Amino acid sequence: MSKRQNTAEEEAGAIDLTPMLDVVFIMLIFFIVTATFIKEPGADVVKPDATTAELKAASILVAINDSDEIWIAKEKVDERQVRIVLERLYSENPKGWLVIQPDKEASIEKIALIAEAARKIGIKKVSVATEKS
Repeated sequence: MSKRQNTAEEEAGAIDLTPMLDVVFIMLIFFIVTATFIKEPGADVVKPDATTAELKAASILVAINDSDEIWIAKEKVDERQVRIVLERLYSENPKGWLVIQPDKEASIEKIALIAEAARKIGIKKVSVATEKS
């Protein structure tokens, strides 16, 4: 009899961890959903220096490497397809904006091509990434 009474008392005094685990999982899901993921264009670039550089977040990143290749979402994109790809990405996030990451050796024509495509789509916020000198 005393053994049954001890186990009943132990069960009554035990802490139920289920609600705490539920809260932890809900918090985990919340942080995963609200996290801002770093977007990479797919090409390594050496950014040009600028004295007025500001830190800003972007939703669409376009990189131009030293060979004037255009990279969007880790894929090399032909310059004739830039507008189509930008339209698709902008439709996914119409409040977002575009950051062009040119290499120091990239031509200004490629930067202008991307900026013009963005303007035609309706992207009003366009920036060029630089390193603060």
